[in-house]
Amino acid sequence: MNASAPTRSWVTSANGHPDFSLQNVPFGVFRRAHSTEAPRVGVAIGDDILDLAACQAAGLFDGGDPEIRDVLQRAARACASPSLNALMALGSAARRALRTAVLELLREGASAHGRQTAQYALVSQRDAELFLPVQVGDYTDFYASVHHATNVGAMFRPDNPLLPNYKWVPIGYHGRASSIVPSGTAVRRPSGQRKGPNDAEPSVGPSRSLDYELELGAFVGTGNALGDTIAIADAEAHLWGLCLLNDWSARDIQAWEYQPLGPFLAKNFASTISPWVVTPEALEPFRAPLAPRAEGDPAPLPYLTAASDRAQGGFALTVEVWLRTPRMREANEPAVRISQGSALDLYWSFAQMLTHHASNGCNLRSGDLLGSGTISGASVDSRGCLLELTSRGAEPITLPNGETRGFLADGDEVIMTAYAERDGVGRIGFGHCSGQILASVTG
Repeated sequence: MNASAPTRSWVTSANGHPDFSLQNVPFGVFRRAHSTEAPRVGVAIGDDILDLAACQAAGLFDGGDPEIRDVLQRAARACASPSLNALMALGSAARRALRTAVLELLREGASAHGRQTAQYALVSQRDAELFLPVQVGDYTDFYASVHHATNVGAMFRPDNPLLPNYKWVPIGYHGRASSIVPSGTAVRRPSGQRKGPNDAEPSVGPSRSLDYELELGAFVGTGNALGDTIAIADAEAHLWGLCLLNDWSARDIQAWEYQPLGPFLAKNFASTISPWVVTPEALEPFRAPLAPRAEGDPAPLPYLTAASDRAQGGFALTVEVWLRTPRMREANEPAVRISQGSALDLYWSFAQMLTHHASNGCNLRSGDLLGSGTISGASVDSRGCLLELTSRGAEPITLPNGETRGFLADGDEVIMTAYAERDGVGRIGFGHCSGQILASVTG
């Protein structure tokens, strides 16, 4: 199938779907809602999910090219697992083989037998429960947006926003994998130590400056052995797919604790990811050159540079944040968009992040998650967190209903989206990454 040309599906809701057309078919983990079924792997197609484990059981992946039949069979068998980890561990060739077979099965001109059988493997997304797509063993969050780093740095160091290492090395910290939750999970307002500039000593209580961070996440497919490295030219083969990521942040707790060792309790209470993992094949028509570096910026060191990454290391993805307050829900008003940015504004690519992560011999494993860090652009309305949008809460945003927000209030729901579209190619999306704030248990 030509990835550059829109193709129709016999699943009619997929044709023209804003997120899950046949050009996309992202992978996730689901089961029928209110059932005791085992979670398993499926792909989103229009308003439905194609149950890949059911397709495998029905023999729909038994044919095809003999040269890839074995790898296709192993990939299809992995879809009975309650996470994508087993499929990811098989590598990019297995993913491509399975995706190609799925596209053939779902296209408008599919065989009558395949179509009739696959219809019984469709589950409406409305009737499905979605799970974390991956059991994340390790989670590393980077700081890859130079605009975000500059905006935040200027709040604390107006004359020298960026620290000297920023343009030389992808900065990151190790996050908490156990508190990664799927979209739709409510997030409890965290408590912790906070000390305002005029406070004589710190106090303990609920965060008063709760924030979101709009990010993309990249999953590792196949990793590397302890002590080995991953060359930048090979990094893309180790990246399995992308998701949306909200790295919830308690800014007042963060400001007090982050020196000298960096983020801790201000970050590890929850991180939300979207349920669908978008593959490199779906993203291929939307690859783009890395953003040009400003005049005078250093070139990346040799281990962080490759012609292929310079030419296609970026993703032409629009990323958005939407907010719905309790008052808006009571009035039956829809969420309102409060920022819109582009993943092309990232200073470091995911290939560079992965290569740097493994450059000291750190062993990456299937299912590891790499976060981009907050994605912000040069304009005010492209800033990917309230810390930037509201200048640390000093300049609150005003919503259409007259409400204001410096930081998040209890009951607020944050919804993140991402999509790509291009003439002659169509559109793909990531679905939603959402979470609603619950009051702190400590009051």
